[in-house]
Amino acid sequence: MFLLAQEGGSINAIFKSFDNTALWIILAISLVALAFAAYLRREVLAAPQGTEKMKQIAKAIQEGASAYLQRQFRTVGIFMGILTVALFFILPVDKHTIHSALSIRFGRSVAFILGATFSATTGFAGMWLAVRGNVRVANAARESGLRRALRIAFRTGGVAGMFTVGLGLLGATAIVMIYRQDATSVLVGFGFGGALLAMFMRVGGGIFTKAADVGADLVGKVEQNIPEDDPRNAATIADNVGDNVGDCAGMAADLFESYEVTLVAAIILGSAAFANSKQGAIVGVMFPLFVRAIGVITSIIGILAVSPRSETESGMKSINRGFFISAVASAIGVLLLAATYIKDLRAFWAVFFGLVLASVIQ
Repeated sequence: MFLLAQEGGSINAIFKSFDNTALWIILAISLVALAFAAYLRREVLAAPQGTEKMKQIAKAIQEGASAYLQRQFRTVGIFMGILTVALFFILPVDKHTIHSALSIRFGRSVAFILGATFSATTGFAGMWLAVRGNVRVANAARESGLRRALRIAFRTGGVAGMFTVGLGLLGATAIVMIYRQDATSVLVGFGFGGALLAMFMRVGGGIFTKAADVGADLVGKVEQNIPEDDPRNAATIADNVGDNVGDCAGMAADLFESYEVTLVAAIILGSAAFANSKQGAIVGVMFPLFVRAIGVITSIIGILAVSPRSETESGMKSINRGFFISAVASAIGVLLLAATYIKDLRAFWAVFFGLVLASVIQ
């Protein structure tokens, strides 16, 4: 079992009509996540940006963040191309696969590119809207108060979240639909691509962020006695650009990497764990996909639930309320899934304890 999980070998599973239909439904749910992200994006961009001075500063940050990411993607793209070719030849292929070794190697390399592309897309989408949402949040706080500002801010972050779950679930489900029993051999490439790109964006963005932050403080506060984040200090723009490329683009790509890698690992380990069970390995493949599909639906519910009930209510209280609503709905959905599909509540308890620990941290 551990050898199969480590190498991502072929699995002995039979895809029945129910499983095929379920895969299409899960694929549709991943598209719903992306559609909901588009809806949130439209709502955020519909909000007013404020004064001309606010627009001017926001535009400078937008241009700086976009220039940084474009330069980073060009550099990383060369490295990713070299790794794609290396991945095609280096990683071994299980001898008992249904597809040919050439097909597996090709699919693994394409999945690697797909994972990296999805990770970059998630990071770019998160950053692109963040640099446009921040000025709208500031203006909403100035004109309308906490409730409107928090609504715009949380929905701005919700776009990156929906891209994460939508693209992650879309990629994994598509690979399972195409490669079937050999999906685990290809999924490792998908996880590797997303993880590698996220590392570059997180580390590169973090270095830029700290360099710009320290530089702005040294020049502004120490040498010129200008307050922190004062627009008169040109380095403040670079500081804010760094905050966006590191804490928005880098964080979003990092979240995508965590999401897809854990999904890939769950599918590989699940197929190995259920290989000799009555249900068969197919249950171990489908259960993680079902759980993530449930998570998409409950996440949408949680995002819509985040709204302060009054101007005096803490923003974190509203966010926590949305989180716990989503967590409870997820627990109920997974309980029904474990009881009816796997018919083994141990799968539910595994997810439940994860929800509890996440709630404690929250």
